[in-house]
Amino acid sequence: MIDNRFKDKIALVTGAGSQRGIGRGTALALAKEGAQVVITDIVADNVKSVTSELNAISRAIGEVADVRDKQAMIQVVTKTVEVLGGLDILVNVAGLTRPTSFLGITEEEYDLVLDVNLKGTFLTTQAAVPALLARGGGSIISLASVSGQRGGGVFGTSAYSASKAGIMGLTKALARELTPLGIRVNCVAPSMVDTDIAGDLLTDERRVELAKGTLIGRLGTVDDVVKSILFLASEESSYLTGVTLDVNGGMHLH
Repeated sequence: MIDNRFKDKIALVTGAGSQRGIGRGTALALAKEGAQVVITDIVADNVKSVTSELNAISRAIGEVADVRDKQAMIQVVTKTVEVLGGLDILVNVAGLTRPTSFLGITEEEYDLVLDVNLKGTFLTTQAAVPALLARGGGSIISLASVSGQRGGGVFGTSAYSASKAGIMGLTKALARELTPLGIRVNCVAPSMVDTDIAGDLLTDERRVELAKGTLIGRLGTVDDVVKSILFLASEESSYLTGVTLDVNGGMHLH
């Protein structure tokens, strides 16, 4: 890890409340490298806990906010600017999955998955871009998935796959619009990572089976994904925009 790579930078990370999640890992890593970090999640106790961890490292704000609510996300960005002075980095992590088969998915479940994963990324980015532009540009990184590339096949089924494929398409479209204005837009596409998103479905036996499906021979870790996100947030990737960075251990080559 590079010391102070994000000194004087202000970052917003959504979906950062889960103790074993990519959002929390990203927020802590940014703070350790000098950033002031704002996090959001929908569970108040989780927001409080992670914000406390962050404040032990650097100045931080935690907000209970739903990425599906554009006004709520605008309020988060407004507070970020008022309290911390601006916004340089947006990391869209908030998301969920459901293992329901195609014929079993209700309209309500479809709406939930697409609204949190894709619409939430869209609305949060809309809320954040004016603040990024006010600082002269910045970097946006969103969380896609190998499921959006290969059509699911692990725990994420059709709705999840569609939402994550949508994030990859949105990333390219936003890169075309925003990069000439100074904002780079990229996403990461992890394969199965050992977090809480799969719930009880990720048994020890399933872990072994999934690891065999990678060329590296193990499941991905939160740290694997966090390092890729920080690379895309940093000046080290200054010539990258519209990119989907695969973090899958060779599970899917294309």
